[in-house]
Formats: sequence, C-alpha cells, structure tokens
Amino acid sequence: MHGRDGVDLEAAQRAVVDLLTALGKDPVSEHLADTPRRVAHAYAEMLTPRDFDLTTFPNEEGYGELVLVRGIPVQSLCEHHLLPFQGVAHVGYLPGERILGLSKLARVVELFARDLQVQERLTKQVADWLLEHLAPRGVGVVVEAEHLCMSLRGVRAAGSRTVTSAMLGVLRDDARTRQEFFALTGFHP
Repeated sequence: MHGRDGVDLEAAQRAVVDLLTALGKDPVSEHLADTPRRVAHAYAEMLTPRDFDLTTFPNEEGYGELVLVRGIPVQSLCEHHLLPFQGVAHVGYLPGERILGLSKLARVVELFARDLQVQERLTKQVADWLLEHLAPRGVGVVVEAEHLCMSLRGVRAAGSRTVTSAMLGVLRDDARTRQEFFALTGFHP
C-alpha cells in the first residue's frame, strides 16, 4: 500500500517493527502494537509537501522595494539522524516584473522543508527556486532553527539555534540592500 508520493507505508511499518525489535522493545505489546502504522504515516506526512500553484501578478506599480515575510515556521527532518529541526525562515525579494502572492513564500519554504534535509541546503534551495521561478532582482533567505540531533543527543546543546543565509542578486551584490534585509529580519550578521 503506497501513501503520499509513493511512500511504501507497509515497508515503512515493517521497518519500524524491525527497529523496535532491534532496540529491545516488544512491537506487539499493547502500548506499541499500533506504533509502526503511526510512525509510517507520520514520516509520510512530514516528508510530503502540499501541492500549490505559483501565483504571481504583474508589478504594474513598479514596486522596487524589499518584500519580506518574517517568521515563517520551518519544520524538517535532519537527514543524518532522522530527527526534527524546527524554527523560522525569513524570506524576501526585490521584485522585477512580477510580484508573488505572499502565502507562496511560506509554501516554497514548506516545499523544501518536507524532505530529509540539512539546513544549509534547505536555505539555498528556497533562494534558488525563487530566483528561477520569479526572476526578481534579488532574493534573501535566513533560516534559524533548533536541531533535536544537537539538543537531545551528542552535545545536548538544548536551545542552541543554527542560522543559515542565502543572498542572491542585488541582495548579495549591494551591501546597503543586504544590510536592509538583515535589519528587517532582526538578524545581525
């Protein structure tokens, strides 16, 4: 039985049974009997972005200032430990001939966050996608997230946040515009 985007839910459930057994747990106990199904469905959900249509509009007014959405929730899974990382993304662009429906900035973040990820790649994918599909004069993306692989295990640095950024076009080349973007995000490099 395949679920979201070809995820083999039955194979995932078998793998969870194997994992529980390998960890010394009884997968048929009353408390764990439905855990393999729940875990398989949870991972399928976390790894499948919702479909969306890119909605752009003509920039008839010639708006040339920064458009920024701050505090977009980000939830993803670390590809090294399969543990969540979560935080916020700040995404902005300098319009060219088209402007974007604002909710689409959050949808683009989700598009790439719903995968096994590293934060650096996620940040760059969002910026590159916007540059390719919107053709703005510049794009800026900052992602701030706490990684449970650092908080719950290893160094156990609870509360630490990783910050990544990607600047393209004018936001990369013009120091004043880049500084304006960082000031509006509340991030001070």
